[in-house]
Amino acid sequence: MRGGKRGASVTGTARRRSWLTAAGALRVPEITAAFWIIKGLSTAMGESTSDYLVNAMAPQLAVLLGFAGFVLALVLQLRAARYGAWTYWFAVVMVGIFGTMAADVLHVALGVPYPVSSLLYAVTLAAVFASWRATEKTLSIHSIDTARRELFYWAAVVATFAMGTALGDFTAYTLHLGYLSSAALFAALIAVPAAGYRWLRWNPIFCFWAAYVITRPLGASLADAFGKPRSASGLGFGDGPVVLALGLLIFAMVAYLARTGADIQRQPTPAREPVPVREPERSSVRVLD
Repeated sequence: MRGGKRGASVTGTARRRSWLTAAGALRVPEITAAFWIIKGLSTAMGESTSDYLVNAMAPQLAVLLGFAGFVLALVLQLRAARYGAWTYWFAVVMVGIFGTMAADVLHVALGVPYPVSSLLYAVTLAAVFASWRATEKTLSIHSIDTARRELFYWAAVVATFAMGTALGDFTAYTLHLGYLSSAALFAALIAVPAAGYRWLRWNPIFCFWAAYVITRPLGASLADAFGKPRSASGLGFGDGPVVLALGLLIFAMVAYLARTGADIQRQPTPAREPVPVREPERSSVRVLD
């Protein structure tokens, strides 16, 4: 009976752990050119999809659907044993959609000005980073190998999307720069951490997260520039066609990564200790003359 209870307990523990990432398994992709391209496309798609949904149906229903998709994507990601291109990028896309909606709700539904919402999300992001750093002693994405670190990571990603959305709207509407000028501004800003990392030996973790934050308003500004009507300083293609085009591009790139595994982080192989060489034993037999 004791053996049976113990076996059931072990099975129950394993079943509970299957709901979260397996310890020791890296949970995010390698940072390559493909990562930044898909990240930019997903930020743009989040902006266009959010705008399309809130205009195609009741805004409350759109936000509810966005939240449901966001929860589903994170559950799938957290239940995966290790990094997988489909689950990871599905989570990023849904974070982009729901993060956009969260930022828009503050302004449209609650009347919070864009400067205030930008500052609010910046403080939220800083709090996530501070808690993450204090708890795990690092913000490196190359150390996302436990459930807690992954939860910190996704909390930071959600905050960057919401902050980037508010920041992009702040420059486009409050500062009256329009979409294309805002995109040019953020393109110049994102070059700063890239140059600092490449030539000035800036901290790589700081450069990564700085570029990650700026990618959001850059992608959102470009999406609005293509999708919004000419009367609103856009090119007038419409949110629906922009969503379709971006979705096809993301699907093609993620399919390539899933097939090739080109973005899978390789865990370093521990160095092997040298095997001591045993000296041959001397024979105790004496040779007689």
